[in-house]
Amino acid sequence: MPPSSPTSPSSPSVGRRTVLGAAAAAVPVLAGAAAPAGAATGRRRSPRALRGGGDLGPNVLVFDPATPGIQAELDEVFAKQESAQFGTGRYALLFKPGTYHGLNAQIGFYTSIAGLGLSPDDTTINGDVTVDAGWFDGNATQNFWRSAENLALVPVNGTNRWAVAQAAPFRRMHVRGGLDLAPSGYGWASGGYIADCRIDDQVGPYSQQQWYTRDSVVGSWLNGVWNMVFSGVQGAPAQGFPNPVYTTLDTTPVSREKPFLYVSGAEFRVFLPEKRTNARGVTWGNGTPRGTSLPLSRFYVAKPGVSAATLNQALAQGLHLLLTPGVYHLDRPIQVDRPNTVVLGLGYATLVPDNGTTALKVADVDGVRLAGFLIDAGPVNSRTLLEIGPAGAAKDHSANPTTVQDVFVRIGGAGAGKATTSIVVNNRHTIVDHTWVWRADHGTGVGWETNRADYGVVVNGDDVLCTGLFVEHFNKYDVQWNGQRGRTIFFQNEKAYDAPNQAAIQNGSVKGYAAYKVGDHVTAHEGWGLGSYCYYNVDPGIVQHHGFSAPNRPGVKFHDLLVVSLGGNGQYEHVINEAGAPTSGTSTTPSTVVSYP
Repeated sequence: MPPSSPTSPSSPSVGRRTVLGAAAAAVPVLAGAAAPAGAATGRRRSPRALRGGGDLGPNVLVFDPATPGIQAELDEVFAKQESAQFGTGRYALLFKPGTYHGLNAQIGFYTSIAGLGLSPDDTTINGDVTVDAGWFDGNATQNFWRSAENLALVPVNGTNRWAVAQAAPFRRMHVRGGLDLAPSGYGWASGGYIADCRIDDQVGPYSQQQWYTRDSVVGSWLNGVWNMVFSGVQGAPAQGFPNPVYTTLDTTPVSREKPFLYVSGAEFRVFLPEKRTNARGVTWGNGTPRGTSLPLSRFYVAKPGVSAATLNQALAQGLHLLLTPGVYHLDRPIQVDRPNTVVLGLGYATLVPDNGTTALKVADVDGVRLAGFLIDAGPVNSRTLLEIGPAGAAKDHSANPTTVQDVFVRIGGAGAGKATTSIVVNNRHTIVDHTWVWRADHGTGVGWETNRADYGVVVNGDDVLCTGLFVEHFNKYDVQWNGQRGRTIFFQNEKAYDAPNQAAIQNGSVKGYAAYKVGDHVTAHEGWGLGSYCYYNVDPGIVQHHGFSAPNRPGVKFHDLLVVSLGGNGQYEHVINEAGAPTSGTSTTPSTVVSYP
């Protein structure tokens, strides 16, 4: 179990997260714009062709080893972002290949730090890339929306600190030492995600309640609280759930690493890693990774203030999208219709649909890559926020699937927002690799009806794989899976805290909506390492019948499930269907099911 927890802050916006850990630019000419006065009647100008490439804007800071005053610039960004949980600042800190000395890059909200080599070892920082929780009295459970990628670190004291919660990926990193996932003082922590990383020495999660590590190499792993899941990790601890709390798969069935920006000579390019099956270990261990690359000239480099019509014009021209840091307001969906299109965000670029539209839609095509951006629900209810494929999509994409990586969704928190369903996956063989889909429990615009959002993720397509699925606080089902042969490796969930009473969550004759619901018609589905927690703080007497619901048939299989009542605020009667012991009391002790059926 984690060390004793610090005193909770007094902020009224804290919600459950202070209790949880106690247990553990100018707008280009638009397509179709009307001709100016005096033009021939009935004629319109053709849209001016958009150019690819260009500068990355003021909030992308690019360093090389000869850059003066790097530490001061890092500190300036951190001072702005350390506690700006719902602010509008967005930053990417990019380091050209070489060796840097004496740096401590503290990473705050909406800040991404990354190397610009083809391998992490091309860019070495003799120093640290740090996330701690001093801004929140040592509580790391709200350290969201930040990332580190593609760097080698030589930590000053031998161990780098990365004390994060959800939506804070640690990708393609080489730590020449150890990695500490807890805040200084070992306060509360609720994360997290590692992929394609090599940690030479020990990873110490300490108070981290859950964690997913994929396709990596670790020297050793210290402990676990509730749910530690590994797939394709050399050095991972042996399978042991529920004691110790390790779910370990030797390989990851299918994976394709996230696209990343790098430099080749004086040119920016985007590298597109190739798909791997039965993956294990890092992609970059033997030199140049396998894959292809695109020059920046093939991308429309978008700046905040650009319209959705212009983004769609760029896509129609055959350009990819690079979203530079900032907030983008949309009056229509971004429509991705071309196979192999890349939409890559830097510095947590954020899409906001203002008028109830969907933020982004993907056609039933091969090989789309969506990565590195946040979708924030707008004040008018959106039926959906992200659609991967149209309804009824049926093409086989197994050879070249769509990947959705570090794409996060938020409803409320930064202001009132609503969406009936956050993400809908219709395309077959889609890989959702690390998402946090969050109906806010704190911030502004928060309330049972104020930021109403019934469903988090709905999967209708067959053969979909989720690796690192975090979905929280939806009014009805957090995950509803209707497609055949779906697979999930690691799931973290909390039910909505703010249900006013038992009647508000009643699902017909069933007490509450399951966190993860597999459709009654599904004949094949499998999940490993899935957890659901409840903290009904408005009405602690609420009873949740189960965390998981699925048809009871041989082809629908679950491994290593748990439910937890946080401090006795609500209880579960079962883990899955009618199986698993009820939670009880205030002990915050998980109830587990190792295998179902």
